[in-house]
Amino acid sequence: MPVYYFWGEDDFAIAQAVELLQEKVLDPNWKQFNYHKLSGDKAENLIEAFNQVMTPVFGMGERLVWLENTNIAQSCSEATLNELQRTLSSIPDNSHLLFTSINKPDSRLNATKLLKDYAKICEFALIPPWQTEEISQKVRQAAQKIELSLTPEAIELLAESVGNNSRQLERELEKLSLYAAQNNQKLDRADIAKLVLCNTQNSLQLAAAIRNGDRSKALGLVTDLLDRNEPALKITATMIGQFRTWTLLKLMWEKGEKDEKTIANIAEIGNPKRLYFLKKEVANLASDRLIESLSLLLDLEFSLKRGGESLACLQVKTIELCELFKT
Repeated sequence: MPVYYFWGEDDFAIAQAVELLQEKVLDPNWKQFNYHKLSGDKAENLIEAFNQVMTPVFGMGERLVWLENTNIAQSCSEATLNELQRTLSSIPDNSHLLFTSINKPDSRLNATKLLKDYAKICEFALIPPWQTEEISQKVRQAAQKIELSLTPEAIELLAESVGNNSRQLERELEKLSLYAAQNNQKLDRADIAKLVLCNTQNSLQLAAAIRNGDRSKALGLVTDLLDRNEPALKITATMIGQFRTWTLLKLMWEKGEKDEKTIANIAEIGNPKRLYFLKKEVANLASDRLIESLSLLLDLEFSLKRGGESLACLQVKTIELCELFKT
C-alpha cells in the first residue's frame, strides 16, 4: 500500500527521503498536476488530501500527496478517523499518501494503529550529541557514500565540528569532495581544520569545562552557544547525558566492575575502547559530586521547562556546577 509516515527531529533527513520519493513516483513533466503538498495540522487539509489521493493520475507518472507536519497520530477525531480508514483501504496503486511529523506516533490512538496496518513508518531521529561514536560512524558512512577518503583523525574532527547536524554534514562533505577532487589526496585533520567551520563552542565542551571547574571558560561557552541559537533545553539534555555517563562509569569502577563489555552496555557506549579515555576523564572526580551534578542539571531542566530565561538559568547553574567541581 503506497502510504508513508516519516517522523523524527532530523528534518534534513526527512527532506532527503521526501525528495527521493518524489523522484521515484513523479514524472517531472506532470508534477504540477500530480503533486500536492498541504499543511497537515488543519482538519480541512486532511480531507482535501484524502480526496486528492483518490483522484486519478493526470498524464504520466504517479500521484503524490504530502501532509506536512501532521498531528493525525497525536490527535484524531472520530470523523477524521472514519475518513482515514475509508481512504487507506482504497488508495489506487499509482497514488501515494505521505505524512510527516517531528512527533512519534502515539501507539494508543486508533489512527496510529490504522497507520501501522497500512503505512510504511520510518523514524528519522537525531543522534544524541554525546554519542560521539555514532556520530563519527555516520560521518564515515556519508563520506564513503560519495567516495571521499578521510583519515580517522579527519573523521573525528569533522564529527566534532558538525555534531548531529545532518544538513551541515551534507554541506561540508560537498565542499570537502570538491577540494579533494582538485588536489587528488586523502584529507587529514589539517584539511578539515582549514576548510570546515568548526563549532568549537559545543555542549560537550561545556560539560568538560564544568568538570574541570573552569568557570570562566564555561560561562563563555554558555554565551557562545546561545548566541548561535542553540536551544537551552538541548544544551541541558546533552550535559545530562554526558554527566550521566560519567556518573555510571565512576560508580561501576568504584564497585570493582572490570568487564569492559558489561560497563559499556550499562553506560550505553557503543565502542568499549572509548572507556580508556573516559576513565581518565573521571579519575579525579568524586562520585558524590557527580551524583549531585545530576540533581543540579535536573533542576536546570525543570526551570527551563517552566519558562525560565535561558541565559540566566544556564549561567546560575553553570556557576553552581563549576563550584561543585572546583576542588
